[in-house]
Amino acid sequence: MSITQITTGFTQESFDIFLETRNEPEWVTTLRREAFETFSKLQQEPLDPEEWKRLSAKMRLFKPDKFGIQTKSETATSQPFETLMQDRAKFAGHVTHVDGHVESQSFHESLAAKGILFGDLADLVNDHRELLEPHLQKRLNQPQTDRFAAWHAAFWTGGTLLYVPRNVEIAEPLYSLIALANSGAADLSSTLVILEEGATAILLEETASLTNNLPGLHVGAVELLLGDEASLQYVQLQNWNEKTWHFSHQNGSVASNARLRWTVGGLGSQLAHIHQNVSLDGRGAEAQVNGITFATNRQTISYYTKQSHNAPNTNSDLLYKEVLRDQSRVIWRGMIRVEPEAQQTDGYQRSDALMLSPDCRNDAVPGLEIEADDVRCTHAATAGQVDEEQVFYLMCRGLTRYEAMHMIVEGFFHLVYDRIPIELVRETLSHAVEKKLGIGD
Repeated sequence: MSITQITTGFTQESFDIFLETRNEPEWVTTLRREAFETFSKLQQEPLDPEEWKRLSAKMRLFKPDKFGIQTKSETATSQPFETLMQDRAKFAGHVTHVDGHVESQSFHESLAAKGILFGDLADLVNDHRELLEPHLQKRLNQPQTDRFAAWHAAFWTGGTLLYVPRNVEIAEPLYSLIALANSGAADLSSTLVILEEGATAILLEETASLTNNLPGLHVGAVELLLGDEASLQYVQLQNWNEKTWHFSHQNGSVASNARLRWTVGGLGSQLAHIHQNVSLDGRGAEAQVNGITFATNRQTISYYTKQSHNAPNTNSDLLYKEVLRDQSRVIWRGMIRVEPEAQQTDGYQRSDALMLSPDCRNDAVPGLEIEADDVRCTHAATAGQVDEEQVFYLMCRGLTRYEAMHMIVEGFFHLVYDRIPIELVRETLSHAVEKKLGIGD
């Protein structure tokens, strides 16, 4: 796929040029214009200090005007991306985006016959207004949230849509790849999952860069909408190169007796900041959130998570595990919010960090906001260095230092691995940890 940059920066001029390249309904363009107006206003206002103050030093290096939206020609060519999951299993369908544009997509005809939609959001929005307009009008990621949410809402270029009708089950996983291939490319893709009542699906998603030395930008959005008694397993493994800036608003809404199992992997990027919110909106809703992060060199990876209990008898369970090395930094700010009507809530959050060098830094700030009086909510955060006696013990039994560190790190992550029922994801994460330690292929 031949891609050229139409303009750098995200000014009024570049926005007008961007709109000229779009082939989409007028109602979508109207939403974009409203979002751009919000984006222009929010750029003049400071970001939420509680969420961004620990990133202020790194953010001074961020120059948005050095990146731009890409446009593609009609000539398609393959891009040889090195991915974590793509070649490790067979999928019921896949969609690949490069620099914000779909490069390839496929989907089993037998699933399409059941009314399932899976593919490029930019294409599907033209043919499915009745389904998509309500979700794009009242999206979970509201442009008013902050400048990054408005930025994405104005300039989104495509992304992955999965829609599963009522009581339809997809047994095999679906796969989505978001990739950057050109220097200075900006990707503003979306992931939108809509499961109707009783539907079941598995979506595995990852990010990748073509090479290790090309700067890139991702301003993304994830929206997971689960109807009553629906079940979704969603995995996103972030593995950009270390010259990519990654910002993403990610939201899930879980209705009555529905279950969401959400796994986040943070491996790449120069700076990554993920604003993640799980809303338990119906009686008996459940959400399990798993996070694995391995930061090296001068990487900064930040999470701002929220578990919102908005209905009675809901359950949320968040476990993040972080490993840090060199001069990297990992930040986690977590909050459990319980509304007055959310009686008999069970909420839990925990972040554990393992430090592999004296110069890395971990910031963990758990929090609770509870308005109900019949709840059980707990939180915890730990951080510590590797015990050199453990390393010495393993090396005395014939292991190299790298092998000993890998065994210790694997053991540290194992509690999260045990919570992930998809063997492919467990194996992929283990392989990625080996590469980060310098002993994998």
